Amino acid sequence: MKSILFLPLVILLASCSSTDDEIPIAPSDSMYFPSNTSSTWETQSIASLGWNQNAVQPLKDYLNEKHTKSFMILVNGRIVMEEYFNGHNASAEWEWNSAGKTLVATTTGIAQQEGLLNINSKASDYLGTEWTSMPLEKENLITVRHLLTMTSGNDDTKEYIIRPNITYVADAGTRWAYSNIFQKLMDVVDHASNKPFETYFNDKLKNKIGMEGFWNYGTIYTIYHSTTRSMARFGLLALNKGKWNNEQIINQSFFDESIATSQNLNPSYGYLWWLNGKPSYMVPGEQTVFQGNLVPNAPADMYSAMGASDQRIYVIPSKKMVVIRMGDASDPANPQFALSGFDSALWDKINAVIN
Repeated sequence: MKSILFLPLVILLASCSSTDDEIPIAPSDSMYFPSNTSSTWETQSIASLGWNQNAVQPLKDYLNEKHTKSFMILVNGRIVMEEYFNGHNASAEWEWNSAGKTLVATTTGIAQQEGLLNINSKASDYLGTEWTSMPLEKENLITVRHLLTMTSGNDDTKEYIIRPNITYVADAGTRWAYSNIFQKLMDVVDHASNKPFETYFNDKLKNKIGMEGFWNYGTIYTIYHSTTRSMARFGLLALNKGKWNNEQIINQSFFDESIATSQNLNPSYGYLWWLNGKPSYMVPGEQTVFQGNLVPNAPADMYSAMGASDQRIYVIPSKKMVVIRMGDASDPANPQFALSGFDSALWDKINAVIN
């Protein structure tokens, strides 16, 4: 009798097995990476995640009201929301502003893993001497790591990074101040790789994950421009700690350093990444230390790329989520370089959807 019952079961299992012509469908809780050579990108419905569909329209209304151009949410790499506003569209490029600092930090890490530089070495080893107007003994205190952590000791009120404007305020490592001097990292990579920064960046990062975009070299700021989906690709790389599909683009050990407190002055700052869930934080243009989390109503494990006019990449490992926002300043009368009141207000709307 047991043999008779077992035989139909075997036949049934055999009929359910995949043939060579079938492509198995990955479960929605597995990590997905879009193709580098196709515009195809898998999606997942809000209903399948059990999210609050009734809170979606208020989120969209808020984004539109706050001058947003594009907004995306990825979960496990799949698109859950992709919205465009105010004439923007999927093929239009927009500026990352200081959110692009994280691209520079990642490229610097790649150069280190290739043995081209060491972030603990003096910046002068790559830039030559007198790249600042500081006394030589003070200039020699500045390492590549200080450029990554905003602790170079330069006068942060001077936006130009030409030599006469890079002047001394404090010894490197003793003062956190948000400034444009991070762009010297691009020169470090340029000299260390013996290639223009953008060429090295394209070869080692951009092309590896299928991004589009370009660097705009302005008089003061060097800013990356791309589509929203290209920004989301980088966010997905960050969610996976530098891994894209089966390739580790940037060593996980370096990426883990990037999203950990990088100095003891501003716990909420890594290697050009902003970190949530820390006991205190500082903001651009001030030396005040504020108590509490960077964005108290956002997940504590969130790390973010933040740029002027509220360009955002939020990465939330606990939810396997990436959130992208591009657009004009949410408050045009009071634009901010990084953190703004927009973050907390936006997370109120996001929480209403996902909780």
